Amino acid sequence: MFDNLTDRIGKTIRDLRGVGKLSEENMADALKEVRTALLSADVHFKVARQFVEQVREACIGQDVLSSVTPGQQVVKIINDELTKLLGDGTAELSSNRPLKIMMIGLHGAGKTTTTAKLARHLKKGGVNPLVVACDVYRPAAIDQLETLAKQEDLLFFSDRTTKDVPFIGKRALRFGQDEKANVMLFDTAGRLQIDNDLVGELKKLRDIIQPDEILLVGDSALGQEAVNVASHFHDEVGLTGIILTKLDGDARGGAALSMKSITQVPIKFAGTGEKMDDFEVFHPDRMAGRILGMGDVVTLVEQAQEKIDQDEAERMAEKMKSADFDLNDFLSQIRQVKKLGPLDKVMGMMPGMSGMEVGDKETKQMGQTEAIILSMTLAERGRPGLINGSRRVRIANGSGTRVSDVNQLLKQFNQMKKMMKMMRGGKMKRMQKMMGKKGGGMGGFPGGLPGGF
Repeated sequence: MFDNLTDRIGKTIRDLRGVGKLSEENMADALKEVRTALLSADVHFKVARQFVEQVREACIGQDVLSSVTPGQQVVKIINDELTKLLGDGTAELSSNRPLKIMMIGLHGAGKTTTTAKLARHLKKGGVNPLVVACDVYRPAAIDQLETLAKQEDLLFFSDRTTKDVPFIGKRALRFGQDEKANVMLFDTAGRLQIDNDLVGELKKLRDIIQPDEILLVGDSALGQEAVNVASHFHDEVGLTGIILTKLDGDARGGAALSMKSITQVPIKFAGTGEKMDDFEVFHPDRMAGRILGMGDVVTLVEQAQEKIDQDEAERMAEKMKSADFDLNDFLSQIRQVKKLGPLDKVMGMMPGMSGMEVGDKETKQMGQTEAIILSMTLAERGRPGLINGSRRVRIANGSGTRVSDVNQLLKQFNQMKKMMKMMRGGKMKRMQKMMGKKGGGMGGFPGGLPGGF
């Protein structure tokens, strides 16, 4: 969602190449462009102005170190200031047990889904969470939370006989105590806009359950309005944290850069997609790195450790070492990569690749490769040499592709086999020449990602 901001700041930094010393004169145009980029990304004007002034003070007068370029030095300064803007360090939840969390926000921010996502995330840490349905107005809100709770094997409480939300909260506390829940999450009602009835109900529920955390589920796509919403909720109810949703969307991202600064309430979590595991702890330094196009390798590795089958990865490594690699293994590689999420999201976490165009074409190509392999018999996958002309026609028809697509896949597979044999024989120079560059492929896949990437 920060693509435009990343591109504009990147251009500004590139324009500083060749500058021997950072001065007020050569920084003026650059800082003007940074300010314009922030405003166009829906960053609050006060936040943009303050940010630019802080960068200016840090930059002007600094000698450019012999080991770095002016652009690199500015990147370091902007990265430091972005990290401060987003929050100093990761904000932890309260350690109180039982931990009572009140989830609030407007309609459409993804509050109910986020409640279940947070409960799932906490359950992985060894707690026994209870989700409580306190949205008694939105049609099917209770059913939605109950369905998600069953899906993730979470404790669930609701009372469909009453619309008295404080009473529901009181009963839920007793239920949670009986069920030995050490974390309780209360999914409250939202509105299209903040009104007195909504605020009054939230205050009554707050007074009954005495929450340790009041988390605002903030829609990143709201732009400037998201800042006003956060400020209003904080003034009326008292927030302890923010969860940003829809960070995977095409919104301009200004809300993420403004909400913490205006409210002085930390961003604690972020929703990065529609799936239940598209949810992560918010790390200000990592987010700053993503905005500046520096990637986020730490988060990528963490997600890989969580989502990729380690036994399968070790089996694949042994196969590569021995060059005993067939199309079943190729298919397994594709499925492992898909577990990490959309390709553009994966690329955005790789340093220097956040601007790489990865759209429908590349996603379709990976799916096409999978379809071609699945259209083969088990014997053909194990022994690709069996695939003659007539078999290629049958495979193309079965996968809805062309014979040329099948040929391209088999060609790529044979190249990978040759590379692995070279690696086994220590013929690295020949392999590098074949790849057209030094080093290995991306993500541990010889020659690149499966599917021709």
